[in-house]
Amino acid sequence: MSPDRAWKATERAVAAALGGERVPVTGRHRGDAPDVAHPTLAIEVKHRREVPAWLLDALAQAEASARGDRLPVVIIHRHGGRRADDLAVLRLHDLAALVAGEEGGVPE
Repeated sequence: MSPDRAWKATERAVAAALGGERVPVTGRHRGDAPDVAHPTLAIEVKHRREVPAWLLDALAQAEASARGDRLPVVIIHRHGGRRADDLAVLRLHDLAALVAGEEGGVPE
């Protein structure tokens, strides 16, 4: 798959997983519309060859410590930044389950 088609396919898959619709890039400028139109989320999708190892490690640590129905989430705080602006990272299948209001999530 060409790199151009790969990111488009990723956007389509995310849209399907979350019950949204991919917004084509044509005629769109930064901030005009999200990558995925959704009734309650503004979804921006980034397709990269690699995800930082430290981030994957942090998520693995959260997953290892999750017991029962606990949701593994990584909170990223920038030194000196406002806590309200921290980032939350979780797996797509967990976000899909939250959005759908159910357990389970996105098929592999």
